Amino acid sequence: MTDLLRACAALVDIPSVSHHEGAITDHIEERLRAAPWLNVERVGNSVVARTHRNLASRLVLAGHTDTVPPNGNEQARLEGDLLWGLGSADMKSGVTVLLDIALTVSEPAVDVTYVFYECEEVESRHNGLVKMFAERPDLLAGDAAVLAEPTAAHIEAGCQGTLHLKVTLTGARAHTARPWMGRNAIHRLGRLLERVDAFEERRPVIDGCEFREALQATKVEGGVAGNVVPDAASVVINHRFAPDRSPDEAQAAVLALLGDAVDTSAGDSVELVQLAAPAPPSLEHPLLRSLAERSGQAPMAKLGWTDVSFFAAHGVPATNYGPGDPSLAHTADERVTREDIETVHSVLKGLVEQGI
Repeated sequence: MTDLLRACAALVDIPSVSHHEGAITDHIEERLRAAPWLNVERVGNSVVARTHRNLASRLVLAGHTDTVPPNGNEQARLEGDLLWGLGSADMKSGVTVLLDIALTVSEPAVDVTYVFYECEEVESRHNGLVKMFAERPDLLAGDAAVLAEPTAAHIEAGCQGTLHLKVTLTGARAHTARPWMGRNAIHRLGRLLERVDAFEERRPVIDGCEFREALQATKVEGGVAGNVVPDAASVVINHRFAPDRSPDEAQAAVLALLGDAVDTSAGDSVELVQLAAPAPPSLEHPLLRSLAERSGQAPMAKLGWTDVSFFAAHGVPATNYGPGDPSLAHTADERVTREDIETVHSVLKGLVEQGI
């Protein structure tokens, strides 16, 4: 039986900061090509391995191979049943699990597509999944998908959407000794920010999972000089919204909340600067329902955003399930436990071997 913690340590020791995943992709590709039951294809620095048994269902298991830049933690360190190191939680432990299942289960109960992809930690235009959905969508076709993101071995179903609005309010310049001759755009932000602060979160329950929406001002800009009444000020507002709303509905809800604190007739503007669609939990799908039952844990809603959104946008129900504490991702203290890796490995292997 594979020592999964040591296998993960070996992957941690292969540097794979975003845009530099060549070495780890070479390593994974070489190992996958040794399994005669897998059809292996490479797209850039992503690699896909598929079984072809002509079974009734196909399950996609996916994990990204890149990491954020190191923070003094680029080398793996094993201490008993604990592995420290860059990417140990996010998400080389998940990659380890998927790779081992791919190499040891030659006769799965469902056809399986294993996806090891590049550039998840950077802008989505570089994301390996985005590239494959654009160039080779046939490689990602499936009935359901599981993304091995760190979830501490708990199912985090679907994901919330996220949008960023840049709201710019106008004013009129004047000397600060005679402010009545102008209109202070920064002061106008006060009314708008009060409305953002008064946001009442929605907590819709979907497939038994409670989502929790949020609205936050994340950046403020304004000011000309210390003695000038400013004629423009802007704020960036981030809205996290549940998957029972479309992006258009979510944006409309924010604009309704801001109301007359934004006066477009006076030159105020609202710009959508970033948008990522949500994904529903989809736990009614037989494969994902079986996963939830096998996990022995009540599924939770994914309050953040993950790449399950890309699968959902292409009609593939998807969920998050992997080893590693997500709160440790991208930190100098990133680590993963043997229990997490072995638990996720057991559950996913059982799903692959036995199906629904």
